This record gives sequence, structure tokens and C-alpha cells, in this order.
Amino acid sequence: MTDLSVHTTPIPGVLVIDLPLHGDSRGWFKENWQRAKMVALGLPDFAPVQNNMSYNEEAGVTRGLHAEPWDKLISLATGRILGAWVDLREGPSFGQTFTLEMGPEKAVYIPRGVANGYQALEPKTTYSYLVNDHWSPEAKKSYTFVNLADETVGIDWPIPLDRAIVSDADKAHPKLADVTPFPGPRTVIVGASGQLGQALQKVLPDADALTQDDLDLTDADAVASYPWSGVTTIINAAAYTAVDVAETESGRIAAWKINVEAVARLAEVARANRATLVHISTDYVFDGTSTDHDEDEALSPLGVYGQTKAAADVIVATVPRHYVVRTSWVIGEGTNFVRTMAGLAAKGVKPSVVDDQYGRLTFTDDLARGIVHLVESGAPFGTYNLTSQGPIVTWCDVAKRVYELTGHSADDVSPTSTEEYGRGKQMAPRPTHSVLRLDKIQAAGFEPVDGDEALVAYLQAERA
Repeated sequence: MTDLSVHTTPIPGVLVIDLPLHGDSRGWFKENWQRAKMVALGLPDFAPVQNNMSYNEEAGVTRGLHAEPWDKLISLATGRILGAWVDLREGPSFGQTFTLEMGPEKAVYIPRGVANGYQALEPKTTYSYLVNDHWSPEAKKSYTFVNLADETVGIDWPIPLDRAIVSDADKAHPKLADVTPFPGPRTVIVGASGQLGQALQKVLPDADALTQDDLDLTDADAVASYPWSGVTTIINAAAYTAVDVAETESGRIAAWKINVEAVARLAEVARANRATLVHISTDYVFDGTSTDHDEDEALSPLGVYGQTKAAADVIVATVPRHYVVRTSWVIGEGTNFVRTMAGLAAKGVKPSVVDDQYGRLTFTDDLARGIVHLVESGAPFGTYNLTSQGPIVTWCDVAKRVYELTGHSADDVSPTSTEEYGRGKQMAPRPTHSVLRLDKIQAAGFEPVDGDEALVAYLQAERA
């Protein structure tokens, strides 16, 4: 009896599982699907929802080759087959084949887009497969096929196909040269018109970039009806960020609709489609009394904006595949603090800027790169802080540096307190300390940029 084990194959993602058969004079018993053990050995946690079986009365029954829009785990209850698989996914492995003669002692995991077929080698062979989506006539429209007899595929069927039992439909499938590749996994960026959304589009040019006009996240029907099939990653760069307006009656309602209710809809979509949900959080989920914040600190928001973002963090954490990326002081395309200060400097304005809030800038191009790193590297799911690194600064420090870098005097910027700056204004409470510790993102293999170096590069690009 072999031990339970998982092996790779020439087709990326296709895995062979050795299944121990526990036998005696009565027959045998096996654990055909054992989530904890198999996932620990490297099988994806693919969450099957349907079990299908195909009984083959005679040796020579041959079926396939079908690439379907779901992942599956195939195995046998009785008999033996030659299993055959052809990668029909777009990409460098398109057309790669793999065959395996197998009985009940094997199982094979097949990712979506890999064509699957088999030939029964014994009478009364019973073929079983678990899939992680429900079959429907609509789903069948997404199938991709390749012909069993295609010589370029080169499958050596033990029973020649002219003596095998093959359906007319399977005989009519196209040759590999005529196959349109199965589309690759889709990434969706929501909030694509914002500062981060624009940066994400540059590093993910093939992603579906959705603005508020493309998909209104506050419309439950619109979110439910969007074609999520095939989406493996959802990056939520949409948010209500009018921190001060959020303290008003209308702003409070809008903030909760966008920052909480809409996020709950995306979380449900991610769960239903087994997608990874990436959500952008903020330093405002903390009250700022600690001088710096790690990912495990208890949430303690001061104002409505922070409260809505904290609520969203809790919701996203319920999604099995999630990254909460917590950031602060974001600078990118569009209106932001650095551009405002550069504009004031150019006009000869000598502003007063608060010097009792502490943190680090985050540049959207670096934030976008960090998000892609987490997803593509397969970093453990959870919450990660991501800002620039380097010395801790105040807003006043940043303003003075912008004045210097744009050829003006840092002395044109004068310090003031948050209390003084906010006197007579409708202002939400701010965390005093917004410094986010970066140990975890660095341990995951991503090294954030130095804040001052990034600021220099940002202003140089602005002048170019």
C-alpha cells in the first residue's frame, strides 16, 4: 500500500494523487477526497460543490477532450482507464499533454482550462469527478474542446479509436491548430479611476479596469449581474475618502454605503467565485495613540471614515482568500498633498502646515507593485501594512521638502498644530501617529521604496 502523496506533471497545475487502498478479503476502502491531508500535501483547496459519475459498460468507451470552466478531481470507483489531458489555456504551456493509466489507487487534479479525456480499459469502469462549480447550460457555452484523434496532440490510445466507442460530438471536435485558447484567469480592478486604480492599471494592463460608471458598487443588482466567472482576483481600490465630509449626515450615509455595504457585496462575490479579494485599508482604523502600528493591533477608529474602513477590514477578513493592504498618506495621480504643496510653492504662497501628525508617504506605483507581489507570490492571506520606508516625518516636514525640491525655501512653510489648523473648520479627528510597521510585508519578500527617494522621483516626473 502506497502512502498518500501528491506529484506534479508536465502540465502546470495538473497533479497526480496516490491514494492508499486499505484492503482485505472483503475488498478495499479509500479516502477519495480528504481535504486536510491533501491540501497539506499541495493540492489546491478547490472547494468542490458537485460530484458526477460516468459508468462505462464496455472497454473502449472513450470520452473527451473537454476543457471546462471549473477545477475538478477525477478518480475511479471500479475499473481502469487511460486518462489524457491537454492544456488548452492561453499561455506558454498551450498544447502540452499528459497521459496516465490509472485505477482506483490514483486521482488527478485538473485545473480549469485543461482538456480532460479518458478511455475505459476494462468493462464496467466507473469514473467519478468532483467539480467546484455547478453545471448549467450557460456554463457549457464556456467549454473548449480538442479532437481525441488529433495527431499533433499525439495521444497513444491503447484501443485504437477506429475500434473504440466514441460519440459523434467528440469525433467532431476541432484540431489543436483550430482551438481558441481557454481564456486565462481574470483580474478585476474596481475603483480604477482613482489614484491607486490608475497605478494598478499600469502594472496590470490586462485586468478589467472598472470605474464607478462601469460598475456601481452601491447597486446590489449591478454587482450580482456582473460576469464574475473566471475572475480569480478582485482588487478593491474604490473608497469614500472625504474624511471631513464623512462627519456630516449625508457624508456618513455615503461613507457607509461605499466603504462597508459595497465591500460586503464584493466579499460575497469573492466567496462565491473562490476569488482572492484585495482590499485597501488605512491608518485611520487606529486612534494613533501608539507611536507605530502592526497588523495585529486592535482596531480603534476615531471618526466615521475610520469606522467604515475598520468595519470593511473585518468583513474582508471573513473571505478565505483575502489580502487587507493597510496604507497611509497616499500620493499618486490626481489631487494630493504633494501636488497641492508644489502648486502653492509655484504661486509664492507661504502655508502653515501641521507638524504634530507623524507618518510616512505611500506612492501608488509602489503600493500597486506590492499588491501584485502579494498575489503573484502566493504570500499567506491576511493583513499587510504597506507604505514607503525611511524616516518618520510630519506633514510639515513633507511640505518643506516639496518646497526645497521645487526650488523654493523650506522656510516658506511654517509649522502649526492640528488643533490650530482645525479651528473654525468642520474637521474629522486624525490619528496622531500613522506609522505602520513594515516587518510583515518585508518578510513576504517585498521591499518598499524609500520615501524621500520616491518623493524626489515623483516631483521630477511631475516636471518632465
